[in-house]
Amino acid sequence: MMSTAIAPSQSVTSAMPRPKLWTRKEYEHLIDLGAFDPEQRLELIEGEIIEKMPQNEPHELGIMLCTEALRRIFQDGYVVRAQLPLSVGTKSVPEPDFAVVEGTVRDFAKMRPSSALLIIEVSDSTLLYDRTAKARIYARALVPQYWILNLNERVLEVSLTPIRGAYTERKTYAETESVLLNGQNIAVKDLLP
Repeated sequence: MMSTAIAPSQSVTSAMPRPKLWTRKEYEHLIDLGAFDPEQRLELIEGEIIEKMPQNEPHELGIMLCTEALRRIFQDGYVVRAQLPLSVGTKSVPEPDFAVVEGTVRDFAKMRPSSALLIIEVSDSTLLYDRTAKARIYARALVPQYWILNLNERVLEVSLTPIRGAYTERKTYAETESVLLNGQNIAVKDLLP
């Protein structure tokens, strides 16, 4: 058996294997084919299929409190979508906790919205992810307001003015403060579990 040595003058290149990044179209096709367990909570984020974290009780209560507040503020002419997919760009299908869109429920019978007036993520264990990857996606989709209900610090983080894939303003509201939304004040404490 003969061994081959690599001469010092020869260069060895090593390439790292790359994960397969999925397009929105491919991801939706996989869903149509039944490739995923229907009980699995998945979303496509920047080409990667991500399994969503299970919800704990504070997260569930935050969802219910936000539902009440949003449905009180946004009535005729708006749809409050809870944990439903948005077709955002070619490589993302996020499922935000809330997306407020203009129109009626029937307007989205054949096509998902591609943006929203407001998106809210109720966040505890995924806080860093929601502040980075999710914020980039929503800013690219020109969502004018992106809120993170930060359960860990008991604050509401409001990101505004998306420009070139990033939010240019960020305000944090303590649970003792209120935020103005669609002409109405919402007390942050009323959203927090």
